Amino acid sequence: MLAVLFATVAFSIDAMLPALPEIAAELTPSDVNRAQLILTAFVAGMGLGTAGVGAISDAIGRKRAILLGSTVYILASIGAIYADSLEMLLLTRFVQGMGASGPRIAGTAMVRDMFSGREMARITSFVMMIFIMIPALAPTLGQLIIDTAGSWRAVFGAFVLFGAVGAGWVMLRQPETLPPERRVPLNLTNLARSAREVLSNRQVMLCTLVLTFGFGQMFALLSSAPQLFGETYGRADSFPQWFAVMALLSGPGTILNARYVMRYGMRRIARWAYAMQIVASTLGLLLVGTGALHGDAAFYGFFLWAVSVFFMAGVTFGNLNALALQHMPHLAGMTASIVAALSSLGAVVIAAPVGLAFDGTARPIMLATLVCSALAWVLMARLRD
Repeated sequence: MLAVLFATVAFSIDAMLPALPEIAAELTPSDVNRAQLILTAFVAGMGLGTAGVGAISDAIGRKRAILLGSTVYILASIGAIYADSLEMLLLTRFVQGMGASGPRIAGTAMVRDMFSGREMARITSFVMMIFIMIPALAPTLGQLIIDTAGSWRAVFGAFVLFGAVGAGWVMLRQPETLPPERRVPLNLTNLARSAREVLSNRQVMLCTLVLTFGFGQMFALLSSAPQLFGETYGRADSFPQWFAVMALLSGPGTILNARYVMRYGMRRIARWAYAMQIVASTLGLLLVGTGALHGDAAFYGFFLWAVSVFFMAGVTFGNLNALALQHMPHLAGMTASIVAALSSLGAVVIAAPVGLAFDGTARPIMLATLVCSALAWVLMARLRD
């Protein structure tokens, strides 16, 4: 159930990837790069939504916050079906992202209600083993929906169904994990005090900054992926299949993390992952970015590099969230909100210009990933388990 809740975000992003060329041709034919804003608009809305949903879940309970967010998500998805301009579609995607923040943040706080520390990281890794299947299958499913219905608008119908399934599952099967006596009343005084406590915690802020660089490089890759696979490497028709293989190959990252996090700790494993990404991106720039590899060899070099980015995400994201939340059990919702809001909005600032800088090669995204991973690696040295 938690995997489905967390996957609302991934499904809403990855299922849209095959639709971007059609949306660009229909709504913004004069500037096809603007279609990438459909992804960043969702992430921006999610970032804004997460700023408030944690405090709401601390006040009314995790279950109600999830159902409230799911309702907003479903209504925005219905609105997107009838969007007749790119601006209207971007607005509905922004609201859709706000709604998706409910299941994501309240679900994270729900995990913190029940687990802590390395155990929370281990549980999150097991959730992500199931979660990774969603982005693996989402582009293929999105392409199948488009081919069957004959329109990209049908993908938003799938979002309505997906949101309803998650909300129904929570409503029928999940007990509330935050009892009334532990709730924090929703008023300006409590909000200000709670936010100040979270923002003044050095551990939480360092984790947030590292997550910003991690999300930024991943969202930048997602934004550029359709053009890279289609225009750069001539594999537009098989893009969903390649994306599925890429996601599945990166899945062992979550398995390895769940197995070894209790032994080596969250911080050490995450730092190793960023070091690995520095090496992978440097090699990618030298072999692929400079044109040293040609034809199929260049594509396979890029593909293996892209797998490494997803592998890194599977190893680091759960650990970093657990590191941020382990000292804040009394403000799990607010902490999850601030971490997700700041890291998501920061990721948009990174991903949007990288996506718009697409020049027909993999150089911009590889260079951005190298810089982000290097900064994350340096910051990880300041964290503690």
